[in-house]
Amino acid sequence: MPFLPWNEIETVLLDMDGTLLDLHYDNQFWLHHLPKRLAQIRGISEAQSQREMTARYESVFGQIQWYCLDYWAESLEMDLENEFMPLKRELAHLLALRDDTIPFLDALHDSGRQVVLVTNAHPNSLALKIEHTQLDAHIDNLISTHEFGVTKESQLLWERLQARVKFDAHRTLFVDDSLPILNAAKTYGIKHLLAVDNPDSTLPNRNISEFPAVRDYRLILEDIKQNPVGTVSKGRF
Repeated sequence: MPFLPWNEIETVLLDMDGTLLDLHYDNQFWLHHLPKRLAQIRGISEAQSQREMTARYESVFGQIQWYCLDYWAESLEMDLENEFMPLKRELAHLLALRDDTIPFLDALHDSGRQVVLVTNAHPNSLALKIEHTQLDAHIDNLISTHEFGVTKESQLLWERLQARVKFDAHRTLFVDDSLPILNAAKTYGIKHLLAVDNPDSTLPNRNISEFPAVRDYRLILEDIKQNPVGTVSKGRF
């Protein structure tokens, strides 16, 4: 169970996929379902389709295009609303909150902390996931980095996000399942960082050592409850 100085934390920035939602949906869609359906649509082998998509993914990894459904629809010569989004909806039954997400979010709210979702997901993908999980009912503010034109891997994103949310980096916790993104937040100066050790419920735990890591938020609920935001130390930024 990770130790976090909750008396120093008043804002919590949260990733979505793998952090609040089970990453199984995204892994299945991008790694298996999309290549398979493209092979069927185009009349090519599934192996060829897998190779082509792997090469496409590697060419834009970590960039805004990696997360951009407009980019993928255009790149694959598909209409976003009428062709690509229906493919994403074919696996919508796999969209699910982590079992520990709602207790975690409720504890954060009850403790008086500001809770902000910061996701690299495209707005259409965010809308689909909200539709199926009602995650928005438990979040103060939902932000897609596409609003800023850069991803969480970029220092420019953190500058623009801070201007928008007005968080104090010394009194902010950021939770994500991506180690490169956590490192970007650390570089920017976010003081409190938490990794997710088990973003995909169907895969083994990752045993992260670079950052404090959590496998079940319910193990830290008592610490949150015992340190409501009124007890936060107001040290200088």
